[in-house]
Amino acid sequence: MLDRSSSGVRPTRLAPGVLVVAVVGLVAVMAVSTLLGAANLGWTRVVAEFWAQVSGGVSPLSSTEAAIVWEVRLPRVVLAGLVGAALAMAGAAFQGVFRNPLADPYLLGAAAGAGMAATIVVVAAPAVVGWVVGPLPLAAFAGSIGGVTLTWLLGRSAGGGTAVLLLAGVAVASFLTAIQTLVQQLNTDTIRQVYSWMLGGLNTTGWREVLVTLPYIVLAAAVLCLCARLLDVLGVGDDEAASLGVHPGRVRIVVLLAASLATAAAVAVSGLIGFVGIVVPHVVRLLAGASYRVVVPLSMLGGGMFLIVADHIARTAFAPAELPIGVITAFTGAPFFLLVLRTNRGQLR
Repeated sequence: MLDRSSSGVRPTRLAPGVLVVAVVGLVAVMAVSTLLGAANLGWTRVVAEFWAQVSGGVSPLSSTEAAIVWEVRLPRVVLAGLVGAALAMAGAAFQGVFRNPLADPYLLGAAAGAGMAATIVVVAAPAVVGWVVGPLPLAAFAGSIGGVTLTWLLGRSAGGGTAVLLLAGVAVASFLTAIQTLVQQLNTDTIRQVYSWMLGGLNTTGWREVLVTLPYIVLAAAVLCLCARLLDVLGVGDDEAASLGVHPGRVRIVVLLAASLATAAAVAVSGLIGFVGIVVPHVVRLLAGASYRVVVPLSMLGGGMFLIVADHIARTAFAPAELPIGVITAFTGAPFFLLVLRTNRGQLR
C-alpha cells in the first residue's frame, strides 16, 4: 500500500521474513520437482546422488539415471523457474506502467512477434547444427523485441501516451498474427509443429537454454527491482511524481524495455505460456500488499514457483505423454482472469 502524505510517497518495504519464506518455498518446490519425475528413480536414491556429488561418495544411480537428473530434470526445473520469474515480474511491471490490473507480458506485440518469427523459421530455415542456440528460439527472441519496438515507434508517432501505446500494441499484434496465419496456410505441413511451440513447453536436454536466457532475465530483474520504488511514485499521478523529481516518461520507457526484454527471453526458450503475468502479481498483492517494492521481487519468486509446479504437472500427470505447459497455466489462469475482470470492472471502464 502507498502512504500518501504531505511529505511524499512512502512505499511499503519488503519484510525480510516474507522474503525468506518465499525463497524457502521456491527452493522446496525446486527440490520436489527434481526428486520426482516421470522416470521412477526413487527420491531417496536421487538424494543419495546429490550427496555423492558433494561428498565424493559412490552414487546409487547408473550413468543413464544420473544423466536424467543432471541433464534433464534439474536444467528443466531451473529453466521453468527463470521463465516463470521473467513472465511474472514483467506482468507486474506492465500493470504498474499502464495502471491496469489486466496488463500482461504479451502486450505490445511481444507474443505476436515471437509467434510470427517462429513460424517463418519452422517453414523456411534449414536444419542447422552446431549453433549455441537453435534458430527457432533466436528468431522468437528477435521477433518479440521487434514487435515491441514496432509498437513503441507506432505509438510514439501517434502522439504517445499509455492508451495510444496499448492501441498500437493491439494493431501491431493483429498485423503480425495475420502474417503468421498466412504463412501457416501456405505451409500446412508445419502447422502441428508451430502450434506445439505456441502452446508452450520447456523441453531441454542440458543447460544451454538456461545459460543463454539467464543474463537477459538477470539484467531485466535488476532494472525492474531498481525501478520498483519509482512505479510506486507513478501511482500517485504524473504531476505529483514530477514534483518529487521523477520523470514519468523516462521511467515508463525504462520499465517497458526491461519488461519486454524479460518477456522476449522467456518466449525465446519456452514458446507462449499465458496467464503467469496476471495470476502471480495479483496473488502477491492479495497476500503481501500493493507496493511494487514488494510486488516485483515476490512476483519473481512466486512466478518461478508457479511455473515449476505447472511444468511438473505437465510432465508427470499423463506420463510418459506430456501436456503442453500452456494448457496447465490456462486451466489455472483463465478462471482467475475472469475473477480479476469481475473484481476490477469499475476500474476498467
